Amino acid sequence: MEIQNLYPGSWGSNCYLLTVGEHAAVVDPSADAKTIVNAVKCAGAKLEMILLTHGHFDHIVSVDALRAATGAPLLIHQDDEGMLTDAHKNAFYTFFRTNRTYRAPDKIFTNGEILWLGNEKITVIATPGHSQGSVCFDCNGDFLLTGDTLFADGYGRYDLYGGNREILFDSLEQMRSLPQHLIIYPGHGDSSSLGAALDNIIY
Repeated sequence: MEIQNLYPGSWGSNCYLLTVGEHAAVVDPSADAKTIVNAVKCAGAKLEMILLTHGHFDHIVSVDALRAATGAPLLIHQDDEGMLTDAHKNAFYTFFRTNRTYRAPDKIFTNGEILWLGNEKITVIATPGHSQGSVCFDCNGDFLLTGDTLFADGYGRYDLYGGNREILFDSLEQMRSLPQHLIIYPGHGDSSSLGAALDNIIY
């Protein structure tokens, strides 16, 4: 599985394009739809799904435009399902005092679910705490997309809707059971190894 970061996206959020041959998925479409569509075209692939690590506004900016342009379905964890349609929950109103909402997701996934991209699998790992439905994606055992749960130099905030400090720290501790050599691609900032990122944490 190949990965390409389409950064810069909105508010410094990373947007990742995953490809397996002619099959493509985008994770956290913070980049504009035209940029994503062009990247998919350049990869010689077809966009088959749009995946969200969580539902905050800075990670979902182009979800509706991208769905309209490609017909690809949008998937999110069941516990963050309502964030797309509620500007208070997705935090846009919190920061900008303006309502910005999106269409409801086309599908939801749950912890441990396997999503197939071509003949390679993307495994959903629930890591709540940044939001109730925050997840990481284990991409065929090659690398880990960690959203705003874990960064190279820290972890996500827990003071927005659905956030919880204790639950987030429990999720981070549970990530120590994963292979520590895995490279993580977070929702903001640079990549790192999972072990190094976890060792950087100061609770």
